[in-house]
Amino acid sequence: MAKLKKMEVSQGVYWVEAEEADLRILCGCPEDAVKHLMQRGLIQSMEVDGVSCESGPNAILLSDLPLQNGAFCNLAEFPVLQMLYRQGMLLPGHPNNTGAKPLLIGSADQIGVQMQYIYRGNYGLISKEEILAAGESPKSADAIMRMKLKFAFGRIHGSEELLASTAIDSQRVEIRSGVHIVRKDLNVFEITLDDEAVTIDLNLGPGRNYRSAYPLGFQNILRDYFAIVHSGQGDGWDVNRPCMASIVIFQGKIYLIDAGPNITYSLTTLGIGINEVEGIFHTHSHDDHFAGLPTLMRADHRIKYFATPLVRASVFKKLSALLCLDEALFADYFDIQDLRFDKWTDIQGLEVKPLLSPHPVETNALFFRTFWEGRYLTYAHLADIASLDLLKDMVTENDEEDGVSEKYFDHIRRQYLTKVELKKIDMGGGMIHGRAEDFAEDATDKIILAHQSAPLTSSQKEIGSSAPFGVVDVLIADESDNLRRFAFEFLRAYFPSMDRHYLRTLLNNHIVEFMSGAIIHKKGQVNRDIHLVITGSVEKINSEDGAYNVISAGGLVGERSGMNAYRSSATYRAISFVRALRMPAKSYLSILKQAGLHDRLEEIHAKREFLDATWLFGESLSPPVQIRIVDAMERRDLTSQEELDKALQEPTIFIVMKGDFQRIVEGRVVETIEAGGFFGCSEILFGAASEGEYHMAGPSSVYGVPVDILRDIPVVMWKLLETSERRSAN
Repeated sequence: MAKLKKMEVSQGVYWVEAEEADLRILCGCPEDAVKHLMQRGLIQSMEVDGVSCESGPNAILLSDLPLQNGAFCNLAEFPVLQMLYRQGMLLPGHPNNTGAKPLLIGSADQIGVQMQYIYRGNYGLISKEEILAAGESPKSADAIMRMKLKFAFGRIHGSEELLASTAIDSQRVEIRSGVHIVRKDLNVFEITLDDEAVTIDLNLGPGRNYRSAYPLGFQNILRDYFAIVHSGQGDGWDVNRPCMASIVIFQGKIYLIDAGPNITYSLTTLGIGINEVEGIFHTHSHDDHFAGLPTLMRADHRIKYFATPLVRASVFKKLSALLCLDEALFADYFDIQDLRFDKWTDIQGLEVKPLLSPHPVETNALFFRTFWEGRYLTYAHLADIASLDLLKDMVTENDEEDGVSEKYFDHIRRQYLTKVELKKIDMGGGMIHGRAEDFAEDATDKIILAHQSAPLTSSQKEIGSSAPFGVVDVLIADESDNLRRFAFEFLRAYFPSMDRHYLRTLLNNHIVEFMSGAIIHKKGQVNRDIHLVITGSVEKINSEDGAYNVISAGGLVGERSGMNAYRSSATYRAISFVRALRMPAKSYLSILKQAGLHDRLEEIHAKREFLDATWLFGESLSPPVQIRIVDAMERRDLTSQEELDKALQEPTIFIVMKGDFQRIVEGRVVETIEAGGFFGCSEILFGAASEGEYHMAGPSSVYGVPVDILRDIPVVMWKLLETSERRSAN
């Protein structure tokens, strides 16, 4: 019988078990790793000495790389919570509380990062000084700390008090009871017990991504005037549904409420491309509402980030811990828009009011409204609230005691039970979540029950409704043809100097729909039509050279081959439901010539095609953003090492056109950068350590792009950050 058992749980996630050492290692912990373990039966409900609990891992092997292919690799918060509370390792008197702590295994750097990230995930802001720095008054800061300490049972514990760790360097180290581990290569580990060994490779290949734990059906969501898309009703333990979230559609624009795990998958199945997202309203920093933030940092524009300064500070400190970046740098990724507790803020006709919701970390409950036909129509999103009974037990009028005031309790109860047209509530129960029964007398027209994995009871069904993924509650239907308005705005951004009558001529074409998986243009065929993507996403595929790009809203499909009547060099395929403006290629070409823009586009097309073929610039960049980069690109022909060394002093990213460049660290060649690759400027952009020296293999040509141009393109900044993390790890 094997002493070591290895199982692939999901893409990039493995399970290693040494029964005789009582060791069960979760290898890799990306978003929803716990749900994958549940799906594979590696976490099961059980009873120990008459006490109900769960089985599961007791150790986590961390990835050397914090980021891969746009996703966080190490999100240990929920696996650790599962060990501490659902297995019972921290619960007083629990038979599984033997004094052993959950064990983190990995590089010293990544262990330190996870300790700090879990610390922030448990507590958010951890002092009155941090709360004051977020703009709260001294009186408010005192009240928030008293509430926080009540949830924390009187004291904020460092992660080191709850977790054990084993750091790995280049030497073999013992994990427990004869089980050893050694790093064989970057992100490749060997675990041994006696004469048995298993190899764990946590690297994701190019284009490979962590998988969702559950399937979702594709939806064709309309862009209404004011509607709520129910994009998540579960919690962090629900193996069948996304975590609690919603999408607010207002005047056709897309606003997210929270960014939980697998948000890329959720948006894709709803037919929403990342570049369509106008903004996110954020409730708080727990992973089931937070883990999808990298997706929003991969748009071609800074997505608006709406939160109170208190919640934003809590979220950004956790994000800063994960990425080892200064909080100020997140302004490169988000357009920060502050809200105020208990105040309505008008966002171009959509009004929002946050409420300080009682929770262990700083949390916004959110109310949205707009004025229509003489009255306000309102949606309330109450994520991660507390039950009224629990909150009542926290009431104290002694300002020296931990808890909340009677005035705050009355305010919260009144706000929770405000009558609105539509309300979604957290009814997860327990110490830090709400109860459906608190809303039994709520006069709201429709209540949606969310944030629970267990089936609803009969009494809960009498209080509120369920909402399967993708169901839409339309509060105000669209009568203004938002799709055609968006198409006009995309065309105007692409052709800023074009006369409006030419734009209207282009616009006077059919809007067509493609189902997920449908081929729009096939490789080798002449494109008779050019398609402007209005909603959804399209993939550009060329299997011969391995090229793969994603075209999101505002992108053009088949433009150059259609204009020049040559065979398409790639296949274009709908990833999700797609709506596009279909423009006959001959008419498109004629209008560009009449408008005097044809020659200008021909000049930049070659550079755009070069950008499309690179990993750095080949994803989700709309034509206006591409043109901005093209206009700033400068070709450099380098003939000597001296020229290269001088160029590397500039605030510029260099993309290789021709030639090879060797990256050298401590006298050793660790990477060769070829055509399409890039280098330069990590120290300037991220304050990172030097990537090493770069040597030319011979005369070469590069394009230089000033970093100031790139700071306004989050998806490019994210890829530069991911590359910097990878290069600093070897």
